[in-house]
Amino acid sequence: MHTSRYALALSGLLMTGAAFGQVAPPATGTAPEPAAPAPPPAVPTPTKSAPYGPGMKINLSPDGSKYLRFLTWAQMWAQYNENNSNTIRNGNPRSDQTTFGIRRARLIMLAQLNPRFLTYIDLGIENQTALSGGLPNDPNGTGKRSPNYIHEAVAEYKVNKYLSVGGGLNYQVGVSRMTAASTATMMTYDIPVTNFPTLDQTDQFGFFLGFYGHGRIGGFDYRVAIDDAFATNTAGNSLQLTTANPTGLRTNVAQFNPRNTNKIYQGYFSYSFFEKEANLLPFTTGTYLGTKKVFNVGAGFHYNAEGTYSRDQDYVINPGTHTHDIKLFGVDAFYDAPIDTTSNTALTLYAVYYNYDFGPNYVRNAGLLNPGSSVAVGSTGPSNLYGNALPLIGTGHSYYAQAGLLLPKKLLGPKARLQPYVAYLRNEWEGLHDTSGNRKSVNVYDAGLNLLLDGHNAKVTLNYRARPDFSDQTFIPANNGAATVNSVQYRPEVTLQLQVYL
Repeated sequence: MHTSRYALALSGLLMTGAAFGQVAPPATGTAPEPAAPAPPPAVPTPTKSAPYGPGMKINLSPDGSKYLRFLTWAQMWAQYNENNSNTIRNGNPRSDQTTFGIRRARLIMLAQLNPRFLTYIDLGIENQTALSGGLPNDPNGTGKRSPNYIHEAVAEYKVNKYLSVGGGLNYQVGVSRMTAASTATMMTYDIPVTNFPTLDQTDQFGFFLGFYGHGRIGGFDYRVAIDDAFATNTAGNSLQLTTANPTGLRTNVAQFNPRNTNKIYQGYFSYSFFEKEANLLPFTTGTYLGTKKVFNVGAGFHYNAEGTYSRDQDYVINPGTHTHDIKLFGVDAFYDAPIDTTSNTALTLYAVYYNYDFGPNYVRNAGLLNPGSSVAVGSTGPSNLYGNALPLIGTGHSYYAQAGLLLPKKLLGPKARLQPYVAYLRNEWEGLHDTSGNRKSVNVYDAGLNLLLDGHNAKVTLNYRARPDFSDQTFIPANNGAATVNSVQYRPEVTLQLQVYL
């Protein structure tokens, strides 16, 4: 029995194996086409580079609330300049010249490790040419080794959403919007300089040492500050001019007071009617190139008690001086908005009025990247009106306006843009009179064109300036301290600027 069972089981297994092992006969007809090969994986398209609007940012936390930011820009100039009368360069008289220079090279490092705490440092150089801008005592020449120095060094604490307070070497300044101008986003090739009334006198190249508060309440922005007055270098004090004055002294002419120890109080207040502007940093934008619709009006002030002094008119007989308070005020308006969103055209307008009081007959002459070095021997005018210098700051009134138009985006292709602009500056200083005894106005005309290769990040600017030559002056004691401007000639000035801003 057992043997029969094993035989039956073995027979069943063999039959099952035979059934599974059978192969089906091949189908009749044509064989099917082979399957098409799978396509290769697509190569990913490289991502576009991120814009540099906020600068180069290194996140220190996953959400980006803790970060380091770096902003840097450089502006290089090539300039043709017809010089003021009696200008010399390296001991040789020069009527005109073409020069090269570094207008600015700057780096800002900003850190925020907590939403309430902020610190930043701004360093760099300005105004280096082959003639000047370097170390003043360099035995190899004053144009070499331009010193890299700190412009700003600030620590700031955010009290609440309406107020932040800070201190250090800061740019929270008064008088006007343009007094805190961002030099990397200017529409014109440069600032008018009149917007920096105490430049390198009681400030350090437009920056002040003190404490400040700033913030925004609705559409109202404000900044106020209390600062120390930097000690004034009196080496070039114009009170010690001139041979045209029989006494050898200028009287009834204000100059910065070397004994000034009083605080500087300043502030600026503005109201935004449309979009609000960023106010984390103090720099104000010159033109948004159609990316914002902004209309702001503002007013500011700057006060420094006994900031200047002057000699009495009868100084030789009764030696004595008077101190004067520095009182500066400004009102301005800024409009920047798209005209047509399809063509991406935009209009930029800015206007400001300044009322400056430095004391009697104060006038300061200055020139941007001045290509001259002195005046010829025998000149009767001021010794600092060489090259491209003109009366830019003083006691009196000043008016400045600029207008620019961003042309359609398809004019030069998808990337490059054109932005023509014009600007006008009019200064009416009480220390400058014509031969009839009336105030002699200083009028400066600018017209230029921006070639925007990548917005403000890469642009080329060509500017033409008609500049008044005020070097034909005399000082007569009977004029009560004012200079007599005998004649004014207009000199051409052409500047080509290359800017890269990252």
